[in-house]
Amino acid sequence: RHTRYWRDWSSDVCSSDLIEIVSEFYDHDQLVEIADDRIDSNSLESGPIKVFAIQLGQALPRTIGFSFPESPNWIPPFLATPKPKPESAPSISTDGEESVPAEDSEDGTKHPIAGVSKKTRLKPPRDLIRLEDRLYYVLQPPLESIVQNAKLTFPFQPFPYQMDGIAFLYSRASAILADEMGLGKTMQAITAIRMLLLSGEIRNTLLVCPKPLVTNWMREFRQWAPEIPIAVIQGDWNKRAWVWSNPQAPVKIANYELMLKDSSIINDESLHFDLVLLDEAQRIKNRNSTTSEVIRAIPRGRSWALTGTPIENSAEDLVSIFEFLSPGHLRDDMHLKSLGQATRDHILRRTKDKVLKDMPPKLNRSADLELTAEQRASYKVAEKEGVVHLADLGESVTVQHVFELVLRLKQICNFDPATGASSKLERLEADMEEIAASGQKAIVFSQWVETLQAIADRMERYRPVQYHGRIPSNQRDGVIDRFKNDPSCGMILMSYGAGAVGLNLQFCHYVFLFDRWWNPAVEDQAINRAHRLGVKQPVTVTRMMAVDTIEQRIDEVLEQKRELLQTLFAEAGTPKNLGLNRQEIFGLFGMNVPSRFKGFAA
Repeated sequence: RHTRYWRDWSSDVCSSDLIEIVSEFYDHDQLVEIADDRIDSNSLESGPIKVFAIQLGQALPRTIGFSFPESPNWIPPFLATPKPKPESAPSISTDGEESVPAEDSEDGTKHPIAGVSKKTRLKPPRDLIRLEDRLYYVLQPPLESIVQNAKLTFPFQPFPYQMDGIAFLYSRASAILADEMGLGKTMQAITAIRMLLLSGEIRNTLLVCPKPLVTNWMREFRQWAPEIPIAVIQGDWNKRAWVWSNPQAPVKIANYELMLKDSSIINDESLHFDLVLLDEAQRIKNRNSTTSEVIRAIPRGRSWALTGTPIENSAEDLVSIFEFLSPGHLRDDMHLKSLGQATRDHILRRTKDKVLKDMPPKLNRSADLELTAEQRASYKVAEKEGVVHLADLGESVTVQHVFELVLRLKQICNFDPATGASSKLERLEADMEEIAASGQKAIVFSQWVETLQAIADRMERYRPVQYHGRIPSNQRDGVIDRFKNDPSCGMILMSYGAGAVGLNLQFCHYVFLFDRWWNPAVEDQAINRAHRLGVKQPVTVTRMMAVDTIEQRIDEVLEQKRELLQTLFAEAGTPKNLGLNRQEIFGLFGMNVPSRFKGFAA
C-alpha cells in the first residue's frame, strides 16, 4: 500500500506532504526497504512508473563527515598512540558515572558502542520547516554508526539514554538538557559539542558556568574530547581580551562573574559564537538581573542550557531561561499545560528511577523530633515576643520583618542559644555512632555556617571537615580529597550554597539535612551529590524537622513545590507556586497581609 502512494503521486506534490511522509511515517530503514521493493524484477516488468522531481535550493542532503580543517593540528603526538586496554571491571569517570569499559578493536582503538544493538536516530526538531533541513536529520545513519565510522573514542561506554541526550542536543538550536542531577549532563554536552565541531557544524563555542566548576569542565573535556583545545577566560583585563579574540581555541570557558566584567567585549558583534552553553542555567532565572541581560545579549547561533532544576521557585524561572534560548517563545501568562506543550520539543528530562533501573535506591527517612526542654522554652519566648512585635508594627510590617522572626526560630530549632542543647544533634550523634562503626561516612547539610561550626565542635571524634563559602576556593579540592581518602575523617559539614552543585561524592552513602532549605529543589541537588552514577549502595537521606514549630509549618507549605516540576512535564493541572508568596509568609504566624499590599503581585 505504501508503494502505491509513491507511484500515484503527481509532480505537484507539496513539500509539507513529503516532509510528513518522510519524517513521520517512515524511518531510515523503512525507506531502504521501500527502495529495494521498487527495483525488484517484477516491478521492472510491470510497466513505467510515475516519478516526480524534488527541487532543492541547496545541495542534496549530506551525511555527517568529520573533517574539521584544523583538527589534525589539535592532536598532540602523545594522543595519537593507542591507549592500553582498560580493566574488565566497571570504571568510574570523573563525571561521577559508572560505565562499562569500551571494547577495543584489533588495532587498539576503542569503539565504545561496539556490541550495542540500540540505534539512536537524529530526529529533526518540530520547528524545522525546510525540506532539506528535515531530510538532513532523517537520512542520517544511527548515532552509533556515526561514532564508529568517525573512529571517535570514549573513555567509557555511554549509557543508551546518554546517546539519546547527545542526539537531542546535536539537532537543536535551542535546548535544555534537564536530566536529574547525577545522570551525566556534562558528558552528553561535551560529546555533542565534540561532534558538532568535528563535523564542521560549529567552529566557536562558549561555555559559561559557575566559577567553582571551571576546573571540573576542563577535566571533563580532557577526558571526553581530548583533541579539542580549551581556553579558559581568566587573568587581568588585557589577558582576558586576548583570549576572547583568540581563534585557535574552538571552546572557551568563562564563569558568570567574568561575564559581567567583560560585557563590553562579548557583546561586540565581531565576536560571534556558533554555540553558547550555560551550565547551572538557573543562574539566569531572574530575567531582570544584570547577569541575565548580559548573557542574553551574547551574539550566537545556538543556545543550550544545562540544569537539573529548570524551575526552582515558579514557572517564571523557565520563562526566563527561554528568553535566552528562544526570546518570545514563552509568556508569563501561559497556562501550565500550554507551557508544557510549548517546551516539549526543547526540553529533555530523565530521572534516575526511569533510566537506571538497577541503580541502588534512595532511602528517605523523616526524623521528626521534639525540641529539648531548653529549646522549647526559648522557642516559646522568641515566638511570643516576635508575634507581638509584628502585631505592634501594624500596617508598617514588611516581609523582611517576618523573615527575621522565621530565621530566629529556625536557629533555635537547631541549637538553644542559651545552653546549646539540641535534639537534632542528639539524633545525629546516635546515628553517627552506627555509621562510623560500619566504616561509612556521612554528609551533613545546613544553611548556616555557625550551625556547621557548632556541629564540628561537638563531633570532633569523627574528625569532620567543613565545606562552605568561607573556605577559600583553592582549598576546597583538598577538603574533598581528605574526606574521601582519610579513613579517620567520618563526616563532611556542608552549606547548601557551596555543596549543592559540582561535587561527586557517590562514595558516601549517608546524607543528613540538619535544617531545611527554603526550596526542595536545592535539597534534591544536595542529596544528589551522593546519589548519582557510580554509587554502589543505597543512599540513606535523613531530613530532620522539629515538630510543632515553624519548621513543620514551612515544610507543609514547601511540599507543594514538588508538584510544579512534575506537573509541567506531565502537562496537566496548575499547581501552586513553588515559592512562598506573601500571603503564605504572613500566614506562618496566622497574620493577614497588610492592606497596602493588596492588589500587588504576591
